[in-house]
Amino acid sequence: MRRRGRLPAAPWLVAAVTLLVAAARPAGAAWCIARSGASDKALQSALDYACGPAGGADCAPIQASGLCYLPNTLAAHASYAFNSIFQRSRAAPGACDFAGTATVTVTDPSYGSCTYPSSPSTAGQSTTPGSSSTPSNTFKSPPSTGGGLSPPDIDSTDGAEASAIASFLSLALSCFMYMFLQLW
Repeated sequence: MRRRGRLPAAPWLVAAVTLLVAAARPAGAAWCIARSGASDKALQSALDYACGPAGGADCAPIQASGLCYLPNTLAAHASYAFNSIFQRSRAAPGACDFAGTATVTVTDPSYGSCTYPSSPSTAGQSTTPGSSSTPSNTFKSPPSTGGGLSPPDIDSTDGAEASAIASFLSLALSCFMYMFLQLW
């Protein structure tokens, strides 16, 4: 028989894990990743831009010898490169667009030994001007259509939306914990 006012252990465990996950992620952290509906052609063009001299992403980790090379997919490599530029821009609004092939997430996309940067200080070094660290042996570029991508659209609000989502989740967690402790 359960005593009134006492909750089973399962909600405590869920609350503790949720709190630990929230605490482990930097406050307001956001990452830029490839949009799931983006075409391979558009992603390849965006990756070429990001890893090229104009984009300046740190693409060394997605090279064959890099920690983020696997999975060897266009979406995974583009996500890493997009996030490199996004973090270096200090998650500025519009810095995660790449002609509509990218989106902001508040869920850390890191996996295994591949850690996605979450701030400018952890975003790595860009290639030197005139050189490119595009994973040339990974994917073939589509035929050129008159140039690469232009810099991201500055009018986009992806960074602001991610910040709003992070704030909402933090507030929701606080409300949940308050209500939970009131019942305890």
